[in-house]
Amino acid sequence: MKNFLTLTSGLLFGFGLLLSGMADPAKVQNFLDLFGTWDPSLAFVMGGAIAVTMPGFWLATRRNKPFFNDVFHLPSRTDLDARLITGAAIFGVGWGLGGFCPGPAVTALPLAAEGTLVFVATMLTGMAASKYVLHRQDSRV
Repeated sequence: MKNFLTLTSGLLFGFGLLLSGMADPAKVQNFLDLFGTWDPSLAFVMGGAIAVTMPGFWLATRRNKPFFNDVFHLPSRTDLDARLITGAAIFGVGWGLGGFCPGPAVTALPLAAEGTLVFVATMLTGMAASKYVLHRQDSRV
């Protein structure tokens, strides 16, 4: 049942990304272009996501454990460090330039657009390079 719900949730999330336009890099870039061809429609997507997520987190705090696991896996750290800020900045620049973030990029893969394929390939390369560099830094400490 856990695997079925995981698959169903992923498919629903991917369908929502496609339906909302988040898998279209031009739509995302127009949302970020405040002084050009600004398209505010993704703000409604964000508002809808918040409206669904807030009650979900509220309900999760009322339960002792999830339905299909022994514990909740929620973030415990609240501090800001250089890695977090640098990663957020790189993510934001990549999102603005490419028009994709990881979820919508993977969702758009079946469309096989050249820009999507290049973005996902470079994203995976960047993830691997980051993991390699951080592992080397951690092993020195």
